[in-house]
Amino acid sequence: MKTKLRKRILAAFSFVLFFSFMLTVVLFSILMRQFAIYDGNYYANIEQTTGRASIVLFVVVGIIFVMTVIVTYFLANSITRPIEKLGKFARSIGKSGFDTNNFEFRDVELENLNAALNKAVKQIKAYDSEQKDFFQNASHELRTPLMSIKCYAEGIVYGLMEPKQASETILEETDKLSELVTDLLYIAKIDNITTAYTAEKTDLIKIIKDCATRQQAIADKKQINFVYDFASSYLHCECIAELISRAVDNLISNALRYASSKIILACVTKGSKIQITVADDGSGIEAEVLPHIFERFYKGKGGNTGIGLSIVKSIADQHNGYVTAENASSGGAIFTLALPIYD
Repeated sequence: MKTKLRKRILAAFSFVLFFSFMLTVVLFSILMRQFAIYDGNYYANIEQTTGRASIVLFVVVGIIFVMTVIVTYFLANSITRPIEKLGKFARSIGKSGFDTNNFEFRDVELENLNAALNKAVKQIKAYDSEQKDFFQNASHELRTPLMSIKCYAEGIVYGLMEPKQASETILEETDKLSELVTDLLYIAKIDNITTAYTAEKTDLIKIIKDCATRQQAIADKKQINFVYDFASSYLHCECIAELISRAVDNLISNALRYASSKIILACVTKGSKIQITVADDGSGIEAEVLPHIFERFYKGKGGNTGIGLSIVKSIADQHNGYVTAENASSGGAIFTLALPIYD
């Protein structure tokens, strides 16, 4: 059976006080008998003396008991009322009440708990806002290729379009849709706080080469060469191999979209970080695009879905690293993925 904390505090104090009172009475009686004075002729009337002393003791302890109960009541209220207030605040969070409070408490522990709840509210509110924007943008991005597929399919059905050309467009839009859905699922997987990943010692040089190999056919079609700039044949790092592989894939895919003739892939150790660099010899990044390039669904000139680079940023954040984008002085763009080195 569950009880309120206030009642438990009162019961505990009352029991301790009552037990102390009974123990005091018993000890007092024993001591009175033990040290009774013998005047040579008679024993003092121990029973009468003990009885009167016990009555006086009972009255005194009774007064103390009542005062203790009153003090305990106010003490219990001072402890439970702030907890009840924080409990009410926590329930409001569960009902999507994402506004912080201005509570002030004298107790350090309660003040720290309130600060933690306020911080959690801010994080939940930001996450909720991000999720709403995410679904709105995702719906828009999904609708565009679906409408194109529908229009061209109807064109074939009603004989308004040449079937072969329309089918090629449908296949192209289907590929875009498939890529978009894959990216959306990957974002959901990365952002899911219950998803468990295992970091392990991984050779980053091998990951980069494997990623380049997977996209070699696209590079050959566009007549773009991969140039490797590695100081050693291997470079180990404690990381989540699956995620780093995806991040490098996205960086190479992005570089292939803008490169003219070559993409330089490098991996070096600088200070406390390992830096993976993907540089192309294209036209570079527009000044107005650069500050927003890692935002979800933000597409610059020639962009695809606006998700690929945001995935790279999410992966960098998960590894307590970072990713940067800049224009090279000689032309082209340079993307750098930095990962921490753990001893």
